[in-house]
Amino acid sequence: MQSESTIDHRERFPLLLILALTAAALIIGGYHLGVEDAEIYMPAATKLLHPNLYPYASEFFLSHGNLSLFGSVLAGTAKLTRLSIDWTVFAWYVVSLFATLSSCWLFLAACFSSPRARWTAMLVATAVLTMPAANTGLLLIDPYLTARSFSTPLALIAFTCVLEHRYTFAGIAVALTALFHPQMVMYILFLGAVTWASERIKGRVREPLPIPVSGIALIPSGFHLSPARGNYREALFSRDYFFLYNWTWYHWLGLLAPLVILAWLWRTDLRGTRPAFRQVALALIPFGLISIGSAAFLCSSPDFEMFARIQPLRSFHLITLLFVLLLAGVIGEYLAKDRKWVPIALFIPLAIGMAVSARNTYPHSAHIELPSDASRNPWVNTLLWIRSNTPGDAVFAVDSRYFKDAPMDVHGFRSISERSALADYYKDGGVVSLFPELADEWKQMSDATYDLNHFSTAQFENLRQKYPEVSWTVIHGAAPATLDCPYDRDSFVVCRIPAPVRN
Repeated sequence: MQSESTIDHRERFPLLLILALTAAALIIGGYHLGVEDAEIYMPAATKLLHPNLYPYASEFFLSHGNLSLFGSVLAGTAKLTRLSIDWTVFAWYVVSLFATLSSCWLFLAACFSSPRARWTAMLVATAVLTMPAANTGLLLIDPYLTARSFSTPLALIAFTCVLEHRYTFAGIAVALTALFHPQMVMYILFLGAVTWASERIKGRVREPLPIPVSGIALIPSGFHLSPARGNYREALFSRDYFFLYNWTWYHWLGLLAPLVILAWLWRTDLRGTRPAFRQVALALIPFGLISIGSAAFLCSSPDFEMFARIQPLRSFHLITLLFVLLLAGVIGEYLAKDRKWVPIALFIPLAIGMAVSARNTYPHSAHIELPSDASRNPWVNTLLWIRSNTPGDAVFAVDSRYFKDAPMDVHGFRSISERSALADYYKDGGVVSLFPELADEWKQMSDATYDLNHFSTAQFENLRQKYPEVSWTVIHGAAPATLDCPYDRDSFVVCRIPAPVRN
């Protein structure tokens, strides 16, 4: 006789339907090359593929890249398939969408016996994959490829295996998660430990936990009790969501409301659910409360500021994803019993709303940016020209605040141009918030290129004197007449910076 948690293999993994949902998720959320955190992850892969690229200031992306298998997987795939790095990234993005939806299905199969509950939850998840996870600075799934694109499905698979007491597979999934994202693995380890503990307290399971339950060994060095100071303090506090006292009432609502609803789900005997459903609902409550308490504790004294980069509230990335799946499944079970149109009725407005939001987030770019030699975004076209028409070892100066300039649609310079650049204020500042040893270098570089779009010839010469490696620049606007600018199109200019005149 099959146990209640054992489900027919074909029911657990409906390949064609999940492929269809993968296509729907891509259409709804879109795809963008080299935006946001991809500015940190993509250059690491590109440099592994072409070691001669990025000869300067590579520490701002290798600090992450050296801790993750992400770059090696992309570079290895590109070598094996002979695809360009752009097409490799896109292919892996589609694979990661499929893996995420597949892991959602496995989790739902462990929590729900009702097919309508599972499929309602799958449709809702497909529609809202790019929603934010509270005020953590994270989306459930980014519309671009990063290490989280791999760690999210792996973490969900690991958790599902814990629910089903398949600890060997859970351990493998946890190890792979750690190889892709050492920071995110701490949260799945903690959630797994809380879930195991809740079972043990109830007396359901007596065997010891055969996988590690502590992520302390994964915390990098450099933590000590003292206030953040100097340039590192500036970088750290530019991430205001690290600190709970910066959160508004609606951010707090995003933290606490799911936990209240989860408490109701745990206490209520709901139709169409399996024992794992209540187990998950219960485990997520202390998981969330401890995370909130930890974040509040780190905000309680300036002496704990060096620990803020641990970001305990990143646990709400997992909490939000699991909460959406559980709640959507319950809604589907009770509303769709005699109304088979309900799942579609839920899916369509959510999908339209999320698609409109995704489109408005990148208004100057195509909704799905397939790899190409041309783009509708003039900034991306400028970067593609740089990739094809400047030396591979060229080092650029770009206005350090360019990332928030509207036409850019947060497309990163390094990730698309495949050229070195002095540190920018925003994205490299995020790197510095996690790696304090880069703070002084980041501050000097970002100050040196502040307001670069309005530099005079003399200022460019001074910049080159300070940073002799820099011989090219990109200007959004008009360039000084004395510069040699082989590219001038759609308000973007690429110019050579002359060497300073020596007396």
